[in-house]
Amino acid sequence: MKNNLNNNMSYKISEAGEIKEGSYIIIDDVPCRVVEVEKSKTGKHGSAKVRIVGISLLDGSKKVLTAPSDSQVNVPIIEKKYAQVLNILPDKVQLMDLTTYEFFEVPLPTSKEIVDKLAQGVEVEIWDIMGNKIIARVK
Repeated sequence: MKNNLNNNMSYKISEAGEIKEGSYIIIDDVPCRVVEVEKSKTGKHGSAKVRIVGISLLDGSKKVLTAPSDSQVNVPIIEKKYAQVLNILPDKVQLMDLTTYEFFEVPLPTSKEIVDKLAQGVEVEIWDIMGNKIIARVK
């Protein structure tokens, strides 16, 4: 697998048939967590197909990709960092990176479970995916 950098997007190439539930994939230029994979048998005319259902890591929307199992798909490279919550605003969270001490803001997470645990001074795991930073979990 080789890494590509394209329009500030970092991802690697994989085959659609190798994607498994719980892994990550880019569908319609949106990084998604795979929640369902259906494979159809090879037919008389052509290759096996795969249907991949993903949930957007950015806004929680559902995305579907149907492709031949031997076609190439993009898998996002996720950079994980840790940060401390400085302030919680109505639609954003202000954070400080615990390695570089830089300040930045991320959108309020879509997961109610994460939002309920957020508080000033709490440490969180940040995922940097394709130039977007999201709060993945509370430590």
